[in-house]
Amino acid sequence: MKGLKIFQYGCGKMSVYTMRYVIENGGEIVGAIDINPEIIGKDIGDIIGTEKVGIIVEDVSSAEKLLTELKPDCAIVTTMSLLADLEDALMTCAKCGVNAITTCEEAFFPMNSNPTLTEKIDKLAKENNCTITGSGYQDAFWGNLITTLVGASHNVTKIKGSSSYNVEDYGIALAKAHGAGLTKEEFEREVASADEISDEERQKVIESGDYAPSYMWNVNGWLCDKLGLTVTSQRQKCVPQFNDYDIESSTLGMTVKKGMATGMSAVVTTTTKEGITLETECIGKVYNKDEFDRNEWTIYGEPDTTLVIEKPKTVELTCASVVNRIPDVIASEPGFIPTSRMGELKYKSIDQ
Repeated sequence: MKGLKIFQYGCGKMSVYTMRYVIENGGEIVGAIDINPEIIGKDIGDIIGTEKVGIIVEDVSSAEKLLTELKPDCAIVTTMSLLADLEDALMTCAKCGVNAITTCEEAFFPMNSNPTLTEKIDKLAKENNCTITGSGYQDAFWGNLITTLVGASHNVTKIKGSSSYNVEDYGIALAKAHGAGLTKEEFEREVASADEISDEERQKVIESGDYAPSYMWNVNGWLCDKLGLTVTSQRQKCVPQFNDYDIESSTLGMTVKKGMATGMSAVVTTTTKEGITLETECIGKVYNKDEFDRNEWTIYGEPDTTLVIEKPKTVELTCASVVNRIPDVIASEPGFIPTSRMGELKYKSIDQ
């Protein structure tokens, strides 16, 4: 990380950690942009809580100009959760020949949810000799930890996983993507109805670029890619989550009343030619006072193995994973390359 020039694309909640981690690991933030007028014009030191750094956040409209002039080694994109919402950002990076890594959950393995846009970004990245990828919490806790457990098994018949997280920690885009703050009727109409279609209809939606996958949809694709499994079918079901009393949401700027969705559980079931089934669930919601993050996975076979991690610091782990992946992105072949093809996620010291 030492000596690397990094560009911060999006200066919201996640950038507080990504920028600080880059600096503390010996890297340099050479530029930063955002769309929020309340952030534009600030020194990044004011955002990360340190002394002034001398880098001022500029408007997102300056992205191409800044990337061309600054020629950073890599850009960190921390904005939205769906690939389509990042098209401008990732295409701009690819056009400028700048490597980019994003916390966008769909970008973890977008080949199985938005192949058309993925191929478009991949083509431009290859033309300009740079690499685009997605990483974060799932790279370790839903990805590499799980494939390591599978690698320690004699026989595997099923991989079952569940992970929960507080949408308050990630910003309004993620909270809305989980249906937080919707009435039951709104949730059924705006979120759940998208999965009440046949496999053939779903594939058409995927190819059109209009599919809205849950996070585990892309994780299952990543796991199968890493494990060399051939997917024969994949389905998801989104179920609203409720609380029995009102909860204040600072991210949504509203009171999520009893009877309104605090978020959702999304269960993705994947079958493979090799006979291994993946059943994975992510639960994202506005937490009540008694709830906390939990990650639980079981590998069924010989032997059965269960991994449980309670109260992981998901925001910090997401940002550290992204920063630690930067050298892998720089060393990777050009194109849109998932981290399933970049080797294990490794700790990078300040001198590495």
